[in-house]
Amino acid sequence: MREIDIKRISKFLSLVLRHNPGKIGIDMDVNGWVEVNDLIEKCAAKHVRFNKEELEEVVATNDKKRFSFNEDGTKLRANQGHSLAFIEMDFEVVEPPQFLYHGTVGKFMEAIQESGLQKMNRQHVHLSKDKETAIKVAKRRGKPVILTIQSGKMHQDGFDFHCSANGVWLTNEVPPKYFT
Repeated sequence: MREIDIKRISKFLSLVLRHNPGKIGIDMDVNGWVEVNDLIEKCAAKHVRFNKEELEEVVATNDKKRFSFNEDGTKLRANQGHSLAFIEMDFEVVEPPQFLYHGTVGKFMEAIQESGLQKMNRQHVHLSKDKETAIKVAKRRGKPVILTIQSGKMHQDGFDFHCSANGVWLTNEVPPKYFT
């Protein structure tokens, strides 16, 4: 197999499958699925070239497990993180662990303490099951600040939680009273 730039392809797929399928003119269904052959062809037209085996390698080696194939491997989608309003992921409501974590940076803390964690331009607030993952997420933007979320209490109080295929916990918001 030729050497491919897995990171470059993964970032491009994140852009296309989570935020901008129009960048390559691909059709995406309401659950975020795209046809693999169509994806390969349309990415190549934008100078991001890979074949099916290389795409499988990108999906398998992505450290955040951002993508998944359907059962027969003919379709691909991002597991979560969409900013596209029409996407309706088929997540089940599940009971979360007692505590989850959210990584952020200091410059956002004043707004977070005032209005809580908001989904902003995404469909959900993203939470981690462990502090290490939250730290890793936050480090991309600067010095990490880790919030401990009382997810068990939130769930008892009627907030819905979902867990994506790659283990990211999702909810619509986290009011300030539920984190430290």
